[in-house]
Amino acid sequence: MTGRTAFITGASRGIGQACAETLSRAGARVVLAARNLDKLEEAAGQIRAAGGEAFVQEMDLSSEESIKGAFAKAASEFGRIDILVNNAGITRDTLALRMKRADWDAVIQTNLTGTFLCIQQVLQGMMRERWGRIINISSVVAQSGNPGQANYVASKSGVIGLTKALAQEMASRNITINAIAPGFIETDMTAALSPELKVALLARIPLKRFGSAADVAGAVKFLASEEASYITGAVIDVNGGMYM
Repeated sequence: MTGRTAFITGASRGIGQACAETLSRAGARVVLAARNLDKLEEAAGQIRAAGGEAFVQEMDLSSEESIKGAFAKAASEFGRIDILVNNAGITRDTLALRMKRADWDAVIQTNLTGTFLCIQQVLQGMMRERWGRIINISSVVAQSGNPGQANYVASKSGVIGLTKALAQEMASRNITINAIAPGFIETDMTAALSPELKVALLARIPLKRFGSAADVAGAVKFLASEEASYITGAVIDVNGGMYM
């Protein structure tokens, strides 16, 4: 992966930060993108302290203008983007009967439309080079469903459909596009769960533990590598057996 440039969205914490660190250790230059510039700088500082090359880019996935500007700045700093990890996402959970249209629109705009717009920014460069890796982070609930998350489930299911459609469009240019569907991963979001809910969730996971951000980052690293050059349009489950 030496000499490659990777762009990771939602890279200021959790899974995105772990992906940036893992790809950096594998030799890639990394662009860390998110809304919180202070947290991005902190994450990038850790990568630089370990000897990696990191560039920070503020970006709001709900804004097409912000997305286009962020990729343009990254390209001027590092050149083409070889690896794109679409990790950023939001939730606005409530039962469908009470879900406001604004909550539906915000989640679809960020998680699905934002992912699509990010992909658009890198395709021409990847097509010119006839090499590219795009890895979209979906979710186990995209496959299993989850009450109270109609907007989030729809967005993450859409990410899987988008992955499969674009994988077919881009395969002739040696650009692979895959998705990863994490289960319950130890992040800030799961840390807020009640002890009772954690026990109930663990009962549904055959491996009897929550995953780590590193578990997901390891799958991202593999899909970004030459070893995964014959894998495209796939959905890799990283869920401890929660959904099979």
